[in-house]
Amino acid sequence: MTHAQIPTPRDAFETLLAGNQRFVTGTPQHPNQDAARRTEVAPAQSPFAVLFGCSDSRLAAEIIFDRGLGDLFVVRTAGHVMGPEVLGSIEYGVSVLGAPLVVVLGHDACGAVAATRSAVEDGTTAGGYVRDVIERVTPSVLAVRAAGGTEDQDFIAEHIRHTVDLLLDRSRVLSEAVDAGRAAVVGLSYRLADGTARLVTARGLDDVAAGVAA
Repeated sequence: MTHAQIPTPRDAFETLLAGNQRFVTGTPQHPNQDAARRTEVAPAQSPFAVLFGCSDSRLAAEIIFDRGLGDLFVVRTAGHVMGPEVLGSIEYGVSVLGAPLVVVLGHDACGAVAATRSAVEDGTTAGGYVRDVIERVTPSVLAVRAAGGTEDQDFIAEHIRHTVDLLLDRSRVLSEAVDAGRAAVVGLSYRLADGTARLVTARGLDDVAAGVAA
């Protein structure tokens, strides 16, 4: 995918998955990481996806999706929790830079989710602004507990779904882009041990079938 192309949401999604597959199999191509690409994107950027993920140091987006300079517009917070700055950044990626895909990337063994489960189940509290992160993850943890879920993957998947829903509920810019077919929002769950990114939810890609690493 070159700098000049404007991919469809499906094209962008499949490009992202293809890169993850290369990473998983140990055959990365390291595209768009040379001096020529650096020169090409210096005047302007047109990323094909906005990647909103957890700040976990093991989730370096350009590595796990085998991409390079100018490909991904990355926004990261602990537990992929949202505030106005995050929403504004994602809207910028879609409405100004023209990215047709927004990805919410969660992962197993998430420290923010684990801390929130402890807070809910044991009354453990955190100091400083970590408490704010826990408060924003709490609705996801409570929803899983109410449904009888107990596994780590249940909490991770629910928090990813909750984040996707929250994005579309709070951002008119994003929801209108999805309704118009200009963009899609997907939630992926990353597995630390094997490097696969599994589809959890998709909005604007209703016909997405298999092909996501399971």
